[in-house]
Amino acid sequence: MRSFLFLLLAALLANSVASAQVLKPAKWSFDVSDKDAKAGDEIELIFRAEIEDPWYMYATDFDSLCGPLLTEIKFENATGFETIGSLQSINSVKKFDSIFECDVKVFKKHAEFRQKIKVTGGSMMIAGTISGQVCTDVCISFNEDFDFSSLIGGTAPPVFASADDNSGSKNRGPILDPSILEGEPEDTNKSLLGYMFLAFILGLTSLITPCVFPMIPMTVTFFLKDDQSRATGVRNAIIFGVSIVVIYTIAGTLFALLFGADGLNALATHWLPNLFVFVMFIVFALSFLGLFEINAPYKLVNKADRAAEKGGLVGIFFMSATLVLVSFSCTIPIVGNVLVLSAGGEVIKPVLGMLAYSLAFAIPFTLFAVFPEWMKSMPKSGGWLNTVKVTLGLLELALALKFLSIVDQTYHWGILDREINIGIWIVIFTVLGFYFLGKITMRGENPVIHLTVSRLMLAIATFSFVIYLVPGLWGAPLKALAGYLPPMYTHDFNLVSVATATENASETCDTPKYSDFLHLPHGISGYFDYDQALACARAQNKPLFIDFTGHGCTNCREMEAVVWSDPEVLKRLKNDFVVVALYVDEARELPESEWYTSKYDKKVKKTIGRQNADLQIRSLNNNAQPFYVLVGKDERVLAWPKAHDLSVKNFVDFLETGKKTYNRLYPNQGTNLF
Repeated sequence: MRSFLFLLLAALLANSVASAQVLKPAKWSFDVSDKDAKAGDEIELIFRAEIEDPWYMYATDFDSLCGPLLTEIKFENATGFETIGSLQSINSVKKFDSIFECDVKVFKKHAEFRQKIKVTGGSMMIAGTISGQVCTDVCISFNEDFDFSSLIGGTAPPVFASADDNSGSKNRGPILDPSILEGEPEDTNKSLLGYMFLAFILGLTSLITPCVFPMIPMTVTFFLKDDQSRATGVRNAIIFGVSIVVIYTIAGTLFALLFGADGLNALATHWLPNLFVFVMFIVFALSFLGLFEINAPYKLVNKADRAAEKGGLVGIFFMSATLVLVSFSCTIPIVGNVLVLSAGGEVIKPVLGMLAYSLAFAIPFTLFAVFPEWMKSMPKSGGWLNTVKVTLGLLELALALKFLSIVDQTYHWGILDREINIGIWIVIFTVLGFYFLGKITMRGENPVIHLTVSRLMLAIATFSFVIYLVPGLWGAPLKALAGYLPPMYTHDFNLVSVATATENASETCDTPKYSDFLHLPHGISGYFDYDQALACARAQNKPLFIDFTGHGCTNCREMEAVVWSDPEVLKRLKNDFVVVALYVDEARELPESEWYTSKYDKKVKKTIGRQNADLQIRSLNNNAQPFYVLVGKDERVLAWPKAHDLSVKNFVDFLETGKKTYNRLYPNQGTNLF
């Protein structure tokens, strides 16, 4: 009680003195034990004070319950280092404090305190306040700002811009430091054979991605020709497969050398190639529905050299090149990795990786090309071969919308919203169902008198699919089709979002940039600019969840619909992280003042998408989407980045690992979120 009364009296006296004169009996200076420290080094922050006589300053190494205020430090901007132990007093002296009636330790004339830290790398920010108490006949509390950031050099890796770097802060980015991460990365290319095996497996799995799958019916219909022998058809199918391998291997590796590693995204999402593929799908669909025959190119070239059959070879090569172009958006996990390697100067590994990938990718399509020849050798009872062509033609009409949707989302045209796409699909597949039942017949076909079992089963499957689609008109997620449909935010009337609008979601620190034309799914509040999101994550003491995504990324939409929508994932994204979606294919150009020259490829980055793609490539040596990264306050990666994986458990484990690492790296940051 006596101590409390003394402190109250001292405060009143100090206030009255301060009203007449501001007293600052201690003058501070700051230094570090090693100005050239690198990541991994342990150094000391040095706090020195010159104290006017007869004032004295309380130290740190006595019982805090005695009464006087111990000198202490508080970090307000703490990135790029970890504290080791507590603040230490250097050569303080004992004193019996008659006022508080206890032993204390103090400094007279000169005071020195030291705090040991470990430099972890990244953006070095060491600032805060040192506070305590100086006394004589009265006591005065002090609170002095400090900033050591400019005193330590050489701590930031090359990915960060230096203070005099005219390329700007945009050359910063996440730091992948394997020493702090648990386990192994998902994609460990420990050997050349292992890398080629991984590329081969990814080539096989690429067949079921939403960008590649639409090419299957197109391939089959392309090789459904009645004017060629079986031997010619098989030969052409083999040429088709070899062409895929050659184009992928040569063009894929040369592309990065000529256009840079981020040029692939620009090609995959540019309006011209996507509209071209959309129109091509429509033309092929109408042709195989019987509107016209596509044979002019063959006649034209056969007149020049009929014996060599160059027309067929040109058409086959064109078809294989189209397949490679169309598949870029979904095959980027391996193709993008190869492009980054080749752009970085490697030659053998990218070529062999592309060879293994394209071989696995080409073999099934070669079999699809041979498949029409197998069909033509089967009995043609009831003209069922024409039924196959009509069926595939209708499928191509439906799948063509995917490529129109890519460019529509990239350039924000707003002509193909989600419910419009679903409505068109419902009509197309309803027509297909009635076609299977024989209620609709095409020109040249005989009416269906007796319905076969196969037609009945196909009709049942088709109408079941239509019934599955119908709830999507009112916002049902239709998870199985997420990669093929426009994103949910384009849906004008979404009963699901209305029903869940009251769910709690984390608040953003300020109005997100670009939120008028970019969106996050499932009511998640977040950002679309890296720097703005990182600042909010630091302010809220939360890890930053980075979603490298794209308008044309079909696998991204599938992850959002299947994985992000799971309650266990969604509650973590909404409550435990600050989320930022970085669209690598956003075509909107930034003001000239925000342009910068990348340290990676020395090219000027003018658009939102190019800057986001550069951030991913430069910092993480990867340009695949989706690509999920968790970073802490000092921008260090908290868990091995994650790509396309539809396992909810694996994604939850990924998030939990990041939170665990965050708590370990920043143990006393005031966060109680986890």
